[in-house]
Amino acid sequence: EGAKIVQELLDKAKARGVKVTLPVDFNCGDKFSPDSNTQAATMQSGIPAGWEGMDAGPESIKLYEKAIGRAGTVVWNGPCGVFEFEKFAVGSKAMAAAVAQATARGAITIVGGGDTATAAKKFGVDTKVTHCSTGGGASLEYLEGKILPGVAALSA
Repeated sequence: EGAKIVQELLDKAKARGVKVTLPVDFNCGDKFSPDSNTQAATMQSGIPAGWEGMDAGPESIKLYEKAIGRAGTVVWNGPCGVFEFEKFAVGSKAMAAAVAQATARGAITIVGGGDTATAAKKFGVDTKVTHCSTGGGASLEYLEGKILPGVAALSA
C-alpha cells in the first residue's frame, strides 16, 4: 500500500510541476547501534542484504541543501538519519544548517516533530528557525487543513 501511495503522490507532483527531491545515496549500518560498521550505498547498487539505510549520503545531502537553498518556505518533518548515533548524524546536521541558513535569508522555516525538534536543538538551530514544534503528525495534519480535535474543542 505504501509504495502505491508514494507513486500517486509523485504523479500528482509531476502533474502540478512540483519538483520532489528524493535521496540518491545512503550511509548504511550493519546493525542499529552507534558502533555499527558503515557502508555507502546508492539507488543503483541498493542497500546490501542485512544492512539498513541509516543516514542520507553525500550526494543526497547536496540535493537537499540545494532544494532548501532555493525554497521560500521549508517544512522539515523527520530527521535524515539516526542522528543520535554520531556516524549517522551527518545528514540531519546538514539539514539543520541548511534550514537555519534559509531562515537567515528570509525563508519561513518550520521544524515539526519530536525527533526533528530534538535534532534541531542538538545542532543548535532550534532558535534559528521561524517555528520549532514537537507536534509532528499534528503539524502535518494542520497543514493538510484537517480539523484537530484539541483545537476544535477549544473553539467550541
